[in-house]
Amino acid sequence: MHDYGLFSGLVGSVMGLLGIVIAIVPFWKIFSKAGFSPWYSLLLIIPIVNIIILFFLAFADWPALKQQKQPYEFGPQ
Repeated sequence: MHDYGLFSGLVGSVMGLLGIVIAIVPFWKIFSKAGFSPWYSLLLIIPIVNIIILFFLAFADWPALKQQKQPYEFGPQ
């Protein structure tokens, strides 16, 4: 009989790593565009902390929006 334990472990590890990368990359961009450190996206790997981070991202005041709120040069038309 064949021993597929090593192969299946390798495939499982690669798939797990791929899943982590797929989860981290979009949030890296979201945190950057929101004005936060993109390194916060690595906290999504930690269980329970990932839920807290999502709530933080949803309800926190984004620094990028604070910088964007400048008065109109000509006012509303």
